[in-house]
Amino acid sequence: MTIAANLAAGLSPETLFDLPKLADESRIVVAMSGGVDSSVVAALAAASGAEVIGITLQLYDYGTATGRKGACCAGDDIRDARAVADRLGIAHYVLDHESAFREEVVEQFADEYLAGRTPVPCIRCNMGPKFTDLFRMARELGADCLATGHYVRRAMGAAGPELHRALDPARDQSYFLYATTDDQLDYLRFPLGGLPKSQVRELAEQAGLRNAAKPDSQDICFVPDGDYAKIVKKMRPEGGQPGKIVHSSTGEVLGEHKGIIHYTVGQRRGLEIGGQPEPLYVVGLDADAAEVRVGPKRKLAVSAATLIETNRIGPLPVAPLAAKVRSLAKPVPVTLEGPLGDGARTVIRFAEPEYGVAPGQAAVIYAGERVVGGGWIADTESAA
Repeated sequence: MTIAANLAAGLSPETLFDLPKLADESRIVVAMSGGVDSSVVAALAAASGAEVIGITLQLYDYGTATGRKGACCAGDDIRDARAVADRLGIAHYVLDHESAFREEVVEQFADEYLAGRTPVPCIRCNMGPKFTDLFRMARELGADCLATGHYVRRAMGAAGPELHRALDPARDQSYFLYATTDDQLDYLRFPLGGLPKSQVRELAEQAGLRNAAKPDSQDICFVPDGDYAKIVKKMRPEGGQPGKIVHSSTGEVLGEHKGIIHYTVGQRRGLEIGGQPEPLYVVGLDADAAEVRVGPKRKLAVSAATLIETNRIGPLPVAPLAAKVRSLAKPVPVTLEGPLGDGARTVIRFAEPEYGVAPGQAAVIYAGERVVGGGWIADTESAA
């Protein structure tokens, strides 16, 4: 079965792209990373009969230097995106955004680690260089919508478009898109949100795309081999300053660490402080004092978290709310204390103590399958 046959069989452009007019009268801009997901979105858009323009942002090219595959910004990926566009017969543009990406994402990533926080650069990227700039370009090109390969769903609700989790929970990327604004969601399309990855790869093969079997990216695109500390130390050498490992309850100095940037809240391995009566974890980081504070697992229990720079998508529902504090975590019941959205500061209170909550992470709020919004974790309240 070809992609065209798939469209006829139910993957219709009306369903996938929710076009405001007939497909052959429409223009779709597709954000093409060079990966299989966005390539299939481009293929589906082209098969719909709409005019399609692919845009690839050149953000941070570590792929060429390291020979690493699967990074969304690498030179190989740009070549893959161009080859897919040629195969589909669509226009394709590569735009250099390395400077903005470095300033808004990479530099901030380094600064967050240096301050003892746990950053989520993929959210910052979606908030800045990706969506902001792609939106402007798509509108300047007169597109009816901007389509991406994210695994989330856009559904119409009583108050307008809503952002929902992907049908396949193993592929869901809604955690990274909580900062999407209502205006952006009105213009965005996510054609893959209702499909399993296996079907996406089948569609890529049907379209004869060269990257049909390309591995998924596993790490942050600008961090080769997942060695975050190496990147941060290169940009902020002071992050490698050694300091004390201190017991959070007794104040006893248990050892010496090799730099704040090598540690995150919840970490157990690599502390090199054997001989303790019970397992110890990183429970806090004091960047000013260059101290890594450790304690038993119970010290990681958090009862509430303060969120800043919050965003809300659509109206706040009265339904029970849940939150994720890590992309792979399951949503857990929470209540809100304070407003959500417009950058307001608010507090989420967990129904049961939550573990692995660290300043710098994002907390994303859900009402069932719907993404309500979220914010950056500025502080936590211990449940111990």
